[in-house]
Amino acid sequence: MLDALETIGLVGDGRMLALNSYENRVYRVATTDGSHRVVKFYRPNRWTEAQILEEHAFVAELADEEIPVVAPLRLAATTLHAFAGYHFAVYPNLGGRAPELDDRATREWLGRFIGRIHAVGARAPFRERPRLDIETFGDEPRDWLLEHGFIPPDLVDAYRSIVELALSGARHAFERARDVGALRLHGDCHGGNVLWIGEGSDAGPHFVDFDDSRTGPAVHDLWMLISGDRREMTTQLAGILDGYERFREFDRRELVLVEALRTLRLIHYAAWLARRWDDPAFPAAFPWFNTQRYWQDRILELREQVAAMEEPPLEL
Repeated sequence: MLDALETIGLVGDGRMLALNSYENRVYRVATTDGSHRVVKFYRPNRWTEAQILEEHAFVAELADEEIPVVAPLRLAATTLHAFAGYHFAVYPNLGGRAPELDDRATREWLGRFIGRIHAVGARAPFRERPRLDIETFGDEPRDWLLEHGFIPPDLVDAYRSIVELALSGARHAFERARDVGALRLHGDCHGGNVLWIGEGSDAGPHFVDFDDSRTGPAVHDLWMLISGDRREMTTQLAGILDGYERFREFDRRELVLVEALRTLRLIHYAAWLARRWDDPAFPAAFPWFNTQRYWQDRILELREQVAAMEEPPLEL
C-alpha cells in the first residue's frame, strides 16, 4: 500500500488505520509531510475502471455545485490510480459524527442537500453504472443463493416460496408506481454515509461513499433515512421532504416503492454476504451469518415484507 502511494507522490510514514469498510479496503494514512489522507483500495472485479471514473465524475459535479460531498483528490492528473493489479483513490481526511436523525431540523437539512444532489443527478444519465431494478437486486441474488447452496436444505422450499412472493409484491409495487422517473443516485444513502462535520453554526452534513451510486427512483435515497412504525416514518419523511422540495419536486407516486425497495435490499444484502464469505474479514465481522437461525430470520423478515407491501403507501 505504501508503494502504491509513492507512485503518485505520497510518502507514508508507516502509520495506517483501517477504517470501517468491508466491500473495499479503506485506510487513513499518515504522510511524511504531517498530513493525513484516506485511501480506498477497490475490491477487484466489482466495478470496471469506466464505472469507477463515472462515479468520481458525478461526485466532482456535485462538488462543483458546492454540495457538501467528499470527492476523490485529483493526483497525478487523475482521481483513479492502479498498482499491482489494484485500483485505488485518495480522499481528504475529514472527521465527523453521525447525524441526529431523530431531530426534525437535521432531517430537513439532509433533505435539502439530497434534493440538490438529485437536481444534479437528473441532468444527465449514467452510461456505465447499472440500474437499480428487480432483476439485479432481486432475481439475480435469489438465484445465486439457491444455486450455491447457502440456504440450509430443510429451509430451501420455504425460502424459495417466500422470496417468490416477495419479488411478486415488489413487481406489483413498481407496476403501481407506473412510469416514475429515474436519475443518478447516491445509492446507499443511510446515516452511516453522512458525516456531520464542524461545531455550532458551522456544522453540517457531508455525504460520503458514492461507491454504490447507480440509476434509480429518487425515493431510494430517502427511505433508508426513516425507520419505525408507519406514523414515525410518515413524520420523518415529511421532514426530509420539507427540505428536499425546496430544490426538487418529489413524485408522490414513488412512495409505493418504499417497502419494495426495502425488500430488494434485504435479498441483495444476504447474497452480498454470501458472495464475500471467502474473504476472511467477513466471517470475523458477521459471525451470525449463514447459521440456521439466520436463514429462519430471513424467511420471517420476507414474510413481514410481503405483508408490508400489501399495505397502502405512506401518505403525506
